[in-house]
Formats: sequence, structure tokens, C-alpha cells
Amino acid sequence: MTSGGLGPRPEARGERSDRGIKHSSPPVRLVLVDDHEMVIEGLKAMLATFEDRVQVVGQAVGAERALSVVDELDPDIVLCDVRMQGASGLDLCLQLRESDPKRKVVMLSVYDDEQYLFQALRVGASGYLLKSISSDELVRQLEFVHGGEIAIDPGMAARAVDTAARLQRDEFWPGARQGLTQRESEILSFVVSGLSNRAIATKLVIGDETVKSHLSSIYRKLGVSDRTGAVATALREGIYQ
Repeated sequence: MTSGGLGPRPEARGERSDRGIKHSSPPVRLVLVDDHEMVIEGLKAMLATFEDRVQVVGQAVGAERALSVVDELDPDIVLCDVRMQGASGLDLCLQLRESDPKRKVVMLSVYDDEQYLFQALRVGASGYLLKSISSDELVRQLEFVHGGEIAIDPGMAARAVDTAARLQRDEFWPGARQGLTQRESEILSFVVSGLSNRAIATKLVIGDETVKSHLSSIYRKLGVSDRTGAVATALREGIYQ
């Protein structure tokens, strides 16, 4: 995948107003990162009508390619998916921020899960937005981030405040502090009890593939690679019901 550089940084194109504040600035320079090229092309088409406010200067399929593209183009914002094959968007954000603490990364995800939001903020992301966002709202949020603000989907932000308060009061399920969702905590407890994937699926009335997907998420959040590691961590940390 080529970086898709589009030439020199454009000059300012006049004043515009957001949140009642007038300002004159060039378009926000953006690099798009996803593990599906079709998603990237869809985002480019979505943003095409806002080229005076947001300019896609580059793109990358996968986190590994993104590192070199971002280094080459030095965009204002990197817009990337949270979950990708290989290194995740969270991993990419952490690496980019370690290389340049001022680097702005915004997560764009289908996952309406505040635990992903918390993880994104922990690795230094400047925003967490859902892929259901409208094109004009996405542009506004990117401009806010470029101006130094944090962009969070409004619905998720409200739930996150409640979740954070409950965590502070220890009013939560085992594993919540490690980022596990309530369903993941439930599945981990069944794994500790020795149930197979099929038995867990039957007990929860969900599909085998859904159980596998939850387990992959559990392994990632606990920093382990397999079932044995997850059980050992759960027993050591007491994160099972």
C-alpha cells in the first residue's frame, strides 16, 4: 500500500466557525489506518466533500505499514480502527505516542464498549468515535481534536462516567479493572471452572464463534496468549466469580 501523499501542506482557506469561535486554518491533515482497504476507500469518499476542512494525505492497511506512513507524512491526526489483524489500533497508538508524545490518534470503531474507550485513553488516544458517526460530525470532531480537545462519542462518554464511578466504589464484576466486560468476566469464570467452549456456548445460549471471539479479547486484555495463561492469571489475581 502506498502512502498516498498528496503534496505540500495547503494554505489557509478562510474563516469558519465552530462552537461560536471563528478561526482561520488550513485543512486538518489526516492519515487513515484500517486492515481493510475497502473501509479506507469508504472513509475517503465520505470525507471528499469536506476537502477544505479535512485532507486525507495518506493511508495504510494495517498497523505495521502505518508506522512508516505516519513517519513519512507527519499528519495532524491519525484516524485508525481499534481492532485489526496483527497489531491493534491500540498497539499502534502506543507506538506512535512513544515515538512522538504529541502525536494525535483518534480511534474509529464499531465497538460501542466503554472498556475499549478506557484502553484507548490509557494509551494516549485523543478520541474514540463510532463508525456510525455522520460525515459532518466526524469532520467537526477531527477539528476539535486538532484544536487540542478530546473527542468521545456522546453516548459512550455518559456511560463511561458511570462506569468510572462504579469502579472507584468497587461496585463491579471481577476483572473490570483489567478491562473485562461483564460477559467476558462470566466466560473467564467458566473457563476457570473447566468448561469447554461448547459447554460455555450452551450455558450462555450463544454461538461457539462468539465464545472464541470473547476469549481472544480476554487473552489480549490479560496479556496472555492462551487458555492456560488466562486461568493462571485469573487464579493469581482473583478475577473470577
